[in-house]
Amino acid sequence: MEPRVFSKGYNILTEQRDGPGEMLMDIGVYVFSAGEKKVFFDLANESAFLLLNGSVTIEWGGGQGRKEKAGRGSLFDEMPVCLHVPAGESVLITAHTEGCEVLVQKTANPARFEPVYYPKESIKNVFLGADNMQGCAKRVLRDIFNYGNAPYSNMVLGEDIHLPGRWSSYPPHHHPQPEVYYYRFDKPQGFGVSIIGDAATVIMDNHISAIPGGLCHPQVAAPGYAMYYVWMIRHLDGNPWTSRIDDPAHTWLHDKNAALWEGPEA
Repeated sequence: MEPRVFSKGYNILTEQRDGPGEMLMDIGVYVFSAGEKKVFFDLANESAFLLLNGSVTIEWGGGQGRKEKAGRGSLFDEMPVCLHVPAGESVLITAHTEGCEVLVQKTANPARFEPVYYPKESIKNVFLGADNMQGCAKRVLRDIFNYGNAPYSNMVLGEDIHLPGRWSSYPPHHHPQPEVYYYRFDKPQGFGVSIIGDAATVIMDNHISAIPGGLCHPQVAAPGYAMYYVWMIRHLDGNPWTSRIDDPAHTWLHDKNAALWEGPEA
């Protein structure tokens, strides 16, 4: 397994198809040349634009609209910047540095809502998993938008940062809604393992896990390598994602006083 290398322009991660096992979202990463201007416009789909790296100016709302300049040098150490717009909203992104990357997430949504710009200071680091399971699921969660703060949307978007050697989506859980993980590592040779149902796959830079609804999907980063991923969920009609469903065989791990074997005495 090798890291995926992106080319300039739009690199497809998933396409919006209906049917069993489909993710119901168009997701891709647009790689800019320095000075490039790109207009994004979709009459049928709401869209989210997440800055992965580089310096850009984002404009929306037409002649009387808004303009924001944003930059990001590290997925691990810097907070995200995101613009979320309804269908029919034109977005212009100008790249100021070579190789700027913007993740684009889209799905069908006829609802009208005001565009929302999420600056870095609006996002918080939430530290999870340090107090049980010997810290094996210690990680950082960054919620950007979900059903709680964006009930008008058909999507969920957030980031997760693993410490090296740790697990996430753990204890194993599932939900009816499809989900996509998009991965990056702090070193080019970094890797981890994604488990979907009974299938395990090695993951590296620019890989994804496409997770059908109903399947458990824990994952782990290899020791020595910090792992970042964007997690994206598509709400189902009449059944939005609001919480996870833990595998009952493993819920005992939530107990901070659970007895775990720690090895023989030296």
